[in-house]
Amino acid sequence: MGHTLPFIAEVDGTEIPATTGSDLVDANIGAGVEMKIVVLGGGVVGVTTAYQLQQDGHEVTVIERQPSVAEETSWGNAGMIAPGHSFAWSSPQAPMILLKSLVLKNQALRFKPSLDPRLWTWSLKFLAQCTSEKAALNTLRKHRLALYSQSVLHEVVDRENIQFDNTRKGIIYFYRDEASLERGFEHMQILANDGQEIRRLTTQQVIELEPALAANQHKIAGAVYAPTDETGDCNKFTAGLARICQERGAEFLTGTTVKGFNMTRGEISGVATDRGEVKGDLYVLSLGSYSPMVARTVNIDLPIYPVKGYTLTIPVGNHGACPKIGCVDENNLVAISPLGDRIRATATAEFAGYDASHRPSDFAFMKSVVQELYPDAADYDRAHMWAGLRPMTPTNMPIIGPSRYRNLFFNTGHGHIGWTMSNGSARIAADMIAGRTPAIPLDGLAA
Repeated sequence: MGHTLPFIAEVDGTEIPATTGSDLVDANIGAGVEMKIVVLGGGVVGVTTAYQLQQDGHEVTVIERQPSVAEETSWGNAGMIAPGHSFAWSSPQAPMILLKSLVLKNQALRFKPSLDPRLWTWSLKFLAQCTSEKAALNTLRKHRLALYSQSVLHEVVDRENIQFDNTRKGIIYFYRDEASLERGFEHMQILANDGQEIRRLTTQQVIELEPALAANQHKIAGAVYAPTDETGDCNKFTAGLARICQERGAEFLTGTTVKGFNMTRGEISGVATDRGEVKGDLYVLSLGSYSPMVARTVNIDLPIYPVKGYTLTIPVGNHGACPKIGCVDENNLVAISPLGDRIRATATAEFAGYDASHRPSDFAFMKSVVQELYPDAADYDRAHMWAGLRPMTPTNMPIIGPSRYRNLFFNTGHGHIGWTMSNGSARIAADMIAGRTPAIPLDGLAA
């Protein structure tokens, strides 16, 4: 049996009990009942949720404020499907890194103070998770969901034949000196003990796997290799899955901004948008960083705050020495993913509120690292700069499940590995709505 969620949200400091899947069946929402379900959000989490609900026979409507799906966080993520890197960011090292970032600009995590009170309340909750015990627990919970989600992704891809520049060659996590390699390999043992396949590689073995790094092999001490990790274009996958849903009757209301929920007699009666009200039998909130704003219209406080990430997407052009396998430079915390005729480079996470602006200087360091490692890999002068908001919870775990209202569900707050966790989260949400017991335990998925 799955674990019952003890509570799903806080309203005015009071814990609100969650409704279980069986409660929903008793309320004529659940197994065997086909419904009209409105999914709020057209990112990878919203679209995978719509797909799984449609597989269960429901009529589905997706609301997305952008002109097409996957145009925000799902457009510019790292491109990695990486259970082998599902460590919780809320770790004992995080507070000092954030403190250093106030004066040092090359930190992987950066904190930008503001007058937003929600930044400070969320940050206190984040810091409360930065103990060794909680970091280990949150990491194992993330890994469990990530592994399950990857298996669901493979089922969907095999069934629907979606093309998204997928490379299933593993990911190399390499280190530039022996001491950090030793620490990294030891750090990975928590995932290895939880079923993650990892291998320790020598410099020569790294080059055999990724010849494009040969010119810089003297800068690589070795690596930890996760052979079952993979890379792929989240935007292409999401757009392809959305087309399939649409061909099978799903409605996509793009260019439509959600304003909040309407209430009638203690339950959600509709979604207020800038293009009128949208009605359904049940509603799933999957708006990422914007989920808390909409939840507050019905007095629910979701512990989600945006963390800005930066990426470069670089066309390969006519260059021949481009990477063929995903890599992470662990000393500089720069991730590099091959995505067909492009390379995606990702670095830096900044606690800066809802500001998605960026400047060329924000990308200078990651560009220099990628260009150093792969000097003849791409047209670096044509790199596309992008910044987007990752919806983070203090535990780094998403919020999946019912709310205090019988016809409102959550599937949101997936943080920095939403691409990795999306398909499994969608299956879990659909299972709970149907009254089925999900395939993995649900502890850690409450607000």
